[in-house]
Amino acid sequence: MSVLDLPLIIEGNELAPLLGQDGLLVVDLCQQPTYNQYHIPGAVHIEYGQIIAANPPVQGLVPEAADLERLFSATGIGNDTHVVAYDDEGGGKAARLLWTLEIMGHQRMSMLNGGLYAWANDGHPLDAGVVEAMPATFVSHYSAQPIAEADYILQHLDDGDVVLIDARSRDEYIGRQMMSSRGGHIPGAKHWDWQDIMDPLNNQRFKASSELKQALTDRGVTPDKEVITYCQTNHRSSLTYIALKSLGYTQVKSYPGSWSDWGNREETPIEK
Repeated sequence: MSVLDLPLIIEGNELAPLLGQDGLLVVDLCQQPTYNQYHIPGAVHIEYGQIIAANPPVQGLVPEAADLERLFSATGIGNDTHVVAYDDEGGGKAARLLWTLEIMGHQRMSMLNGGLYAWANDGHPLDAGVVEAMPATFVSHYSAQPIAEADYILQHLDDGDVVLIDARSRDEYIGRQMMSSRGGHIPGAKHWDWQDIMDPLNNQRFKASSELKQALTDRGVTPDKEVITYCQTNHRSSLTYIALKSLGYTQVKSYPGSWSDWGNREETPIEK
């Protein structure tokens, strides 16, 4: 396998022989202390807070394109770089980076299945310390295609060709746990907890594709529909977004701000 044809979801044994190759950059989104102690050899670090923006009470927004250009360039991501992202929580932060890269027009990217846990537990090498990034030039080619804002969702609430997935916990979905001024979920949204995508017995890798596809089919989420994912801040639902893309769903969007936006508005309808 070469850097030119890496899949969206990559396994550690596929990545290991490619480390150090030109055109490949491994990006770590673990917390800084974890990165300092354990990271994939050659991996550069991005703090999760660098790839999100806020307009309180709304969190999880997309930063300005110019800010992301500077960040990606300083990190060593050029327009032709293949980015492999990972974290230590099953993929939410790594998936959010990939979704953000896609918004910026970047297509060459993968997520390490199972992240740091799978890599370490499979016996692959780890380094300590900080890798100094080699700056590159990243130029944004902004695309709103991966984004669904509140107005777009409102326009499609009664559209049978559009389905929403709520990636939060069951308690958040039914309004028992509230992290915004109102609790509940967007009308008609299907509940699929992001943790149900991961297999805790297999180092937080994705569950088998057949199992994930069945879970989606059971919820009426079929590949012919446009799918919009959301959670509280589009952190957890970014993993849902990437999972759908990996399963062959081509019409997928995510809601920046997610419930921190919808649940703090007065005019948006809710269900419990």
